[in-house]
Formats: sequence, structure tokens, C-alpha cells
Amino acid sequence: MVDLNTLPEEEDRAPGADDGMDPERFAAICKALGHPVRVRILEYLKKIDRCVCGEIVDILPLAQSTVSQHLKVLKSAGLIMGEVNGPATCYCLDRQALAGFKALVYRL
Repeated sequence: MVDLNTLPEEEDRAPGADDGMDPERFAAICKALGHPVRVRILEYLKKIDRCVCGEIVDILPLAQSTVSQHLKVLKSAGLIMGEVNGPATCYCLDRQALAGFKALVYRL
């Protein structure tokens, strides 16, 4: 078993090993991506850039409250951003966070 408390010294680590993303954040993103509905929401946001919850409800066979919960998980993981616009919240991808996550996965 690997002792996680004894990580290699900096000079012994592979180039690019310091990715700037802590393990807890990495795990939170992985967990958020662990549900197919949340992946579909991300794919939809990638296509249209930004939208409100009601637009996502229109494309998914789910209740508004369920979609809202999935959006909350994605936002908490840092994968999307939400901007309050009157009574609605407009959601969009956090492309910088996604790029950092993809780069880290690529290095694994």
C-alpha cells in the first residue's frame, strides 16, 4: 500500500506533476461528472454557451427541481458558473476550470 503522506521530493516528481489542483477539488469534479445527467448538461452548455435552468428542463425528461439540484452540484464542483439575472440564474461553463481538469487527467 502506498503511503500518501510520503510523496516524492519535488526533484523526484515527474515534470508537470504540480498541476495546481488539490486532490479534494479533483475528486469533487470527478464526483460531479459521475452522473450522466450532469454530463449531458455540460454538453448542452458547451453547444449553446449559456442558458437558464428552464431551457435545460426543456431538453431533459426531468423535473425543474431535479435539474436545479444537478446544476447546484456542477456549480459547487466549479464546472459551471451562475449569474443571477432577475428571477432566473443564467448558467455557463467555467472553461478555465474544465481546461485545468482535462490537462490534469491527460497527465495521469
